[in-house]
Amino acid sequence: MSFSNLGLSEKVLAAVAATGYTNPTPIQEQAIPHVLARKDVLGIAQTGTGKTAAFVLPMLTILEKGRARARMPRTLILEPTRELAAQVKENFDRYGAGQKLNVALLIGGVSFGDQDAKLMRGVDVLIATPGRLLDHTERGGLLLTGVELLVIDEADRMLDMGFIPDIERICKLVPFTRQTLFFTATMPPEIRRITEAFLHNPQKVEVSKPATTAVTVTQAQVPAGREAHEKRELLRRLLREAKDLKNAIIFCNRKREVAIVHKSLQKHGFSVGALHGDMDQPARMAALDQFRKGELPLLVASDVAARGLDIPEVSHVFNFDVPHHADDYVHRIGRTGRAGRTGTAISIVTPLDQKSMAAIEKLIGQSIPRAEGDYEVHATASDATERPREQRGRERSRGGRGKPQRGRDRERSHELREARGEARHASEARHSSDARQPSEARHRSEEKRASEPRHGARAQANTSHVPSIGRPEPRRQREVDTEPGDHSHLPAFLLRPVRSPAGA
Repeated sequence: MSFSNLGLSEKVLAAVAATGYTNPTPIQEQAIPHVLARKDVLGIAQTGTGKTAAFVLPMLTILEKGRARARMPRTLILEPTRELAAQVKENFDRYGAGQKLNVALLIGGVSFGDQDAKLMRGVDVLIATPGRLLDHTERGGLLLTGVELLVIDEADRMLDMGFIPDIERICKLVPFTRQTLFFTATMPPEIRRITEAFLHNPQKVEVSKPATTAVTVTQAQVPAGREAHEKRELLRRLLREAKDLKNAIIFCNRKREVAIVHKSLQKHGFSVGALHGDMDQPARMAALDQFRKGELPLLVASDVAARGLDIPEVSHVFNFDVPHHADDYVHRIGRTGRAGRTGTAISIVTPLDQKSMAAIEKLIGQSIPRAEGDYEVHATASDATERPREQRGRERSRGGRGKPQRGRDRERSHELREARGEARHASEARHSSDARQPSEARHRSEEKRASEPRHGARAQANTSHVPSIGRPEPRRQREVDTEPGDHSHLPAFLLRPVRSPAGA
């Protein structure tokens, strides 16, 4: 079947032909007629199957009739990330080149003033992330009462990012009679609940089982040690030895890990960029654009790049960190093997990742084989210096000067034992000397001390061992240096003679 059999307008068919596409993908073939018939659609398909064009092309045909009004968009498309929203706008610019449609993009990182100006001119297609859209509605600059068609794209990603409450609020702001298109790659229970609440008799379009991987992607796992520097060395070796590597996306679980891996690869001579949620919008778009153009063959990214990004010629995907959620694995490796091309996905697996790998294999319904070859990694001196600064700081705070905590504890306990032993020997020596003193001398010494003022004795005891710099010497040193026969450091009541019991 060709695009001409789907009911699209002549302008849209001309734009599709200009891009070089002749035959629709399965999701496009099944979804487009239902959209043109103004029915709700629930589309379930794995990533990379052309879901974006499945709603962009029929929307362009529908929007040929009608006119936009100020601050009241005709259609609304919700995307979980800024990159996906910008990518959808690129699709409208490409396929709607022959139409005079106003397309606005509401995402973070852009001033409200520029976005308000576009809304005032009237918008046919509004593409937004949920947070920025609600900001505009709360400021009174946007009315959703004129929305005729609502598209919720990458719904499972919305769930992962915590946008479901925002989606529910937005669905209550748009008219009840709107048409709703709902696209997702997986169907967790929460997503199923949303579809039952906001879709009216939807036409279900499922071209593949939920959470399945493309058959064009070769998957493998490589065992690694627990230490992060071992994983980084293994990653560098995999990059150097990879066959037919044109470009690759390296996924990490945390933004901080993205920065560390990016810096490590740069240090070892790799041309690499970074992409994560804490970067400002111009930097994110610049890194993604350089990767698309081939100026940067490697891109270290968080899961912000795992969903829906259309980069057709990614040859490899590396999971530096195994994802915590099995669904994320499906989306990550979906960045390669797109549009019928072959791809390779390699996961670096530590002993702590075995549980996550078992969940992934259960979800996709197949086991992931181990990569061929000996990938045992031995740490080098340069890798030790690559440890994160905060990790080295934690070691110093626990053990002092980088020493392990256990070794420091052993040293301290050994010092305490030595101090106790020396104090015990000194005490025994003092007691033996006292026993040898004549009783008359002891009585004279006691009478002399008793006649002295108590505060004077205390002052003498407190200052007799203070060095010139004003700091008291360590307790162990005072006990060792005290002469056996000197009792000046003891209170008077401890020096009184003890009467022996009668009959002793």
